[in-house]
Amino acid sequence: MPDDPRSAKQRIDTMEDLSVAIGVSRPTLSRYFQDPERVSRTSRERIRLGLDRVEYVPNFFATRMNRKSTGIIGVIIPYLNDLFFTRLLEAIERAAMEAGYTVITQCSHSDPDIEARAAETIMSMNVDGALVVPLGNHSDLKVHERLRQRLPFVLMDSHPQTMPNVDFVGSDHMQSTGLAVDYLNRVGGAPVFLAMPRMNFNAMERERAYIARMEQLKLEPRVIGTEKLGDDWYFEAHGLAVLDREFSNGRLTDASILCANDRVAIGALRAAAAHGLEPGALRRGGLRIAGHDNYPLCPFTVPSLTTVAQNVDGIGQAAVTRLIENIRAEKPADKQTLKLFDGEMKIRESA
Repeated sequence: MPDDPRSAKQRIDTMEDLSVAIGVSRPTLSRYFQDPERVSRTSRERIRLGLDRVEYVPNFFATRMNRKSTGIIGVIIPYLNDLFFTRLLEAIERAAMEAGYTVITQCSHSDPDIEARAAETIMSMNVDGALVVPLGNHSDLKVHERLRQRLPFVLMDSHPQTMPNVDFVGSDHMQSTGLAVDYLNRVGGAPVFLAMPRMNFNAMERERAYIARMEQLKLEPRVIGTEKLGDDWYFEAHGLAVLDREFSNGRLTDASILCANDRVAIGALRAAAAHGLEPGALRRGGLRIAGHDNYPLCPFTVPSLTTVAQNVDGIGQAAVTRLIENIRAEKPADKQTLKLFDGEMKIRESA
């Protein structure tokens, strides 16, 4: 079997050695890797042929750090194990690639100290701008102010009261939660809201939206699950623990229950199954469970989960668009943008 022709190529590790091997100056190479059109046609051809003869991978950061624009967008998300943020990051990356930008992601792991370090890391990378999903009012405001002073900065998904003047792109929780309240009230009676402990900002926003819509309908709001029930309380475990307690005491077995998000609702479905209950089994009356977000697993739970879909693609695209406008100074910086997307009801078996 013939040898792999790539094995015979000379390995080059530095730009200086590459310039000698190809026979062009280092500044010319640097301009070529930034933008081939910045060098002459003769030099482009010489470099192209030279790169075919050697094994060399240009250092991504080295070719960008000395440019006025690095073409890099920093993104900070709160969780790596949440498919909602996986979908949001995919939407951001696609929009950024179409605009000619590269995305670098940091995760705050739902910890304000780690979020602060992630912001410092983003700033140290000399990125052109940042998209941040903050932890809410628990975020370190001083860190975000420093981030905002250093580079263009847009918030997504969570809009803390401590940062009212920062560009924000996300969902209209009043509209989306109201949509779910109206639906559940229509098909199964006034819903109960399964909340979360007072740390998740969006859950609290939806709780307020639930209460407001119930009062508009002249119905009595009922909120459960605001207290922490254990060390593993978050999301699915919280929904399971809260409804296991309720069902064990004979409560809410025929109620309509709106959960703060789909992951809580998945735990709620597990509690129902453990107690032999079938959410959505009856057309009128009976237990109904719904969520919010349209988590990718919702169509595959048993029963499949009724929920409100966020426009994740729209949020990602709009956030990147606004950030690039700021980077390119296409709009005055003192004109803040607040863009909210409506939710869409996804009616499935659970409600």
